[in-house]
Amino acid sequence: MPIISPGFHGRRPTDGKKLPPGQYETYDFPVLSTGPTPHVPLETWELAVVAEDGRRHTWDWAALQKLPMETPTVDLHCVTKWSKFDTEWRGVSLDVLLADVETAADFALVHSYGGYTTNLPLEDLLDGKAWIVHDYDGQELAPEHGGPARLLVPHLYLWKSAKWVRAIELRLDDEPGFWESAGYHNYGDPWQEQRYRGD
Repeated sequence: MPIISPGFHGRRPTDGKKLPPGQYETYDFPVLSTGPTPHVPLETWELAVVAEDGRRHTWDWAALQKLPMETPTVDLHCVTKWSKFDTEWRGVSLDVLLADVETAADFALVHSYGGYTTNLPLEDLLDGKAWIVHDYDGQELAPEHGGPARLLVPHLYLWKSAKWVRAIELRLDDEPGFWESAGYHNYGDPWQEQRYRGD
C-alpha cells in the first residue's frame, strides 16, 4: 500500500496571481511521495528514452550536463490543491533529448527510480513544455523533491512531473501510470480541475 507523506498546511494570499480552480497558494515546497525516497548516485544515474521499436537513447550524468541548459521559471499545481508560483529550475528541454529520436509514438510512459510511473501524451513533452531538471532555486535538486533529476511538466498537475526520472518509454498506445491506474485523471489539466477519473 503506498504511503503518502503529508508536509503542508495553511492558506495564504495570492497577491493577485491567478490560481486554477480549487487551488490555494503556498510559499513552502510540500513533499508528497508514494513511498521511500530513492537515493541515486550520480555515478550510476542514467536517463533513457526508449522508442516503440526498442531502440534506446541514453545519457549518463556527465553527458546530460553537456547538453544545452535552460532555466525555466514556472508555477506548480499539485492535485492536493496547493500551488506554488515562480519556481526556478535548471535543466534540459525534452525538445533537445527527443530531437534525434525517430518515433511514431503518440504517448509516453515515464519511469522513475523506485518504480513510480506516469503517462502523458508525447505532445505534452514537446515545444518547450517539459524539461529534465536537476537544479531548483539555484541549488542541486534535493532527493525529496526528485533529485538528482526529475521531469518537469508544469502545465499539468505535479504528479505528471515524475521525481527521480530514469526512462521515458515512447508508445503507440496510452498505458496508465501509477496514479492514473488508481483513479486519478488520465491527463491532469489543473485549469480544467482534472483531478480524478471522470472529472
